[in-house]
Amino acid sequence: MLRSELIDKLHDDNPHLNRKEMERVVAVVFESITQTLEKGARVELRGFGTFSTRKRDARIGRNPRTGASVNVPEKHVPFFRAGKDLKLRVDASKG
Repeated sequence: MLRSELIDKLHDDNPHLNRKEMERVVAVVFESITQTLEKGARVELRGFGTFSTRKRDARIGRNPRTGASVNVPEKHVPFFRAGKDLKLRVDASKG
């Protein structure tokens, strides 16, 4: 699903709000999640899942083209763990 499809779906479910308002709602939700992760905290959406960050240690990698060693710095990356309800619903829909 694309962001625009999400906005369209929310707009269809809430006809009393116009499309611009729905775009703003989606933007605020995503921005709130992003800001929370930037602070190093986690976001838990019950029944859906948890967003958090994971630390990747510095390492020595290889340039695939030249084979030369490259220092890859430490970094923090976003991580999502699906909740139990989401896992069960996805599994049930495939069966």
